[in-house]
Amino acid sequence: MGLPRKSLISLEATPYYHCVSRCVRRAFLCGRDERTGRCFEYRKQCIEDRLLELAGVFALDIFAYAVMSNHYHVVLHINAAQAEAWTLREVVDRWHQLCKGSPFSQRFARNEALNAAELARLEEVAAEWRERLMDISWFMRMLNESIAKQANQEDGCTGRFWVGRFKSQALLDERALAVCMAYVDLNPIRAKMADTPETSDHTSIQRRIWAAQDGKQPQQLFPLVGNPREPMPVGLPFQLQDYLELVDWSGRCLREDKRGAIDKQLPPILERLQIDPRH
Repeated sequence: MGLPRKSLISLEATPYYHCVSRCVRRAFLCGRDERTGRCFEYRKQCIEDRLLELAGVFALDIFAYAVMSNHYHVVLHINAAQAEAWTLREVVDRWHQLCKGSPFSQRFARNEALNAAELARLEEVAAEWRERLMDISWFMRMLNESIAKQANQEDGCTGRFWVGRFKSQALLDERALAVCMAYVDLNPIRAKMADTPETSDHTSIQRRIWAAQDGKQPQQLFPLVGNPREPMPVGLPFQLQDYLELVDWSGRCLREDKRGAIDKQLPPILERLQIDPRH
């Protein structure tokens, strides 16, 4: 029997979590169906777009992600401080991007006056919405439901698209976080769907590389800000070049349980992509 989610996700233990959601029967519902010959590769972009869209609504930061043909990975950070700093207006506006809300919240959004009792009731409901907006289970629910409904409508069918429960793994320190991020970003290479990180479509590593080539960091992903210092900007305390080298080095290691690896004859990633280490 699976454990209740509240026993697996605890802010007191860690704000970092690795989540995985799989298609039913491990079917390639986001790839090419060998039985029917139909191609559903476009759904990978739908999942990626929805994932990044929801990250802008929830108080959750995305460290890494990889969308595969029959599952996806995402590494998340619960940003409780951000959620607690939201005003009532911000909570209502964010929740309305997900659901209709309540009659009181709809009137509040239209700037209609509420009496003291109505405002007190709205604040009570908004407190619950604030909790949900930093809840990984609600994030995964909103992501998976929207994709499943879209796919079922396209296929003219009903039933489950995803396995009922997503899997979550707590990451207890920054070393575990870095290793897990590299593992997630290397998924297409290990599955022999890509040869290098820069050609790994629908992954966070590709998005970070594209931004780094322009001397930037991707706005949709939690930034890598370098070694600890004062004042310390918001972000992970290691450098982007170090993370890219970690992924490149790890991907060259052959593993008996994986099909793919980065060719050892390739130049190092910073050299072949001509990325300035200062970026």
